[in-house]
Amino acid sequence: MPVTVVVGTQWGDEGKAKITDLLAKEHGYVVRYQGGHNAGHTVVINGERYALQLIPSGVFYDHVVPVIANGVVVDPVHLVDEIERLEARGIDCSRLKLSSHAHLIFPWHRAHDALAEARRGDAKIGTTLKGIGPAYADKASRTGLRAGDMLDAVRFAEHFASTAKYESDLLVALGGEALDVDALTALYAGSIAERVRPYITNTVSLLHDALDAGAHLLLEGAQATFLDVDHGTYPFVTSSNPTAGGACTGTGIGPKSIDRVIGITKAYCTRVGAGPFPTEALDSYGEAMADIGHEFGTVTGRRRRTGWLDTFMLRHAARLNSLTEIALTKLDVLDSFDLVRICTGYEIDGEPLQHYPDGLDELAAVTPVYRDLPGWQTELRSAKEIDELPAAARTFLDVVEQEVGLPVRFVGTGPGRDELVQRLA
Repeated sequence: MPVTVVVGTQWGDEGKAKITDLLAKEHGYVVRYQGGHNAGHTVVINGERYALQLIPSGVFYDHVVPVIANGVVVDPVHLVDEIERLEARGIDCSRLKLSSHAHLIFPWHRAHDALAEARRGDAKIGTTLKGIGPAYADKASRTGLRAGDMLDAVRFAEHFASTAKYESDLLVALGGEALDVDALTALYAGSIAERVRPYITNTVSLLHDALDAGAHLLLEGAQATFLDVDHGTYPFVTSSNPTAGGACTGTGIGPKSIDRVIGITKAYCTRVGAGPFPTEALDSYGEAMADIGHEFGTVTGRRRRTGWLDTFMLRHAARLNSLTEIALTKLDVLDSFDLVRICTGYEIDGEPLQHYPDGLDELAAVTPVYRDLPGWQTELRSAKEIDELPAAARTFLDVVEQEVGLPVRFVGTGPGRDELVQRLA
């Protein structure tokens, strides 16, 4: 299997990093294909927690080349900080590759992000204020600066200074604060560019050469299907395409090379910020999911909204991504529950829907149809084989497979790196 894609099937935070970390063992390259440092991935190794935002999870393996591809928007100051934090803990980042075509995030992007969110008032999207959207906007308007521009020190300094001056004037006109153009130019065109340059490369050619040499590639997206700017719950979405199609444009690898697409889902649902959430549990079950699952954003620290697993939504994610299989994470969070619920469909005014709603108003009006199952009320983390899971937990997995029509290949049974069982065909 030369190219595998790992994609979130909900609203993000499904535990993609754990599955990516597991699969990295059998891949030579682990590649981030979209998003920015608004995404948080947490990996637990020997009891140590590592929070990643830009650097691919494969960095923890000596044989893996971690790649930040062209579809990612990169805050170079944050990238340098993340590299230095990992290196201070003994993690070697020297193999990291950064696409010369990856667009860069600067202070004016964060300032525009904050101003835009403030103007929305009660209609806030819930952006992380990291400047992701404005950076993608500059990319689309063909005014952005890319990592490759840093390779020419003189030209980059000139381009950065002129852009910073324009953006400073624009921010003041919009009611924001002026930028210190000289200080920012000295920083970004100086020490930051110098620190980032060694990682910059032509990643499209790098990845195709790797494929030609027989290497296996693992592509990981940030966020998830229902935060996709085209297919998510717009406008409560991110600014890029986390779906599997985004893996092609975000890396330069064509669809014929992809033969495995793994959809990651929690055993329940969460989302951060505003937007419709049909299976949200505003009761003691929802509180327990948040508390036991430590459902607080890696990047923002915000408490995530919680609710029951939604297989109607998951079926739509399977269509959008051409999923070949499912990895179901955090099943252990439900260990103490006397009841577990799985949403199997939606109704509006008593009429069942045949397809996932096309608009926000319709989605906000649905009533979920649940299948209630008894809880297993025993700890799962000691299980090493699927047959060691209690019968009620195996029934839960069977229902998911029946409702979605795909095999559940991986099951998360605890937060640790190895607390996971495989469900073979």
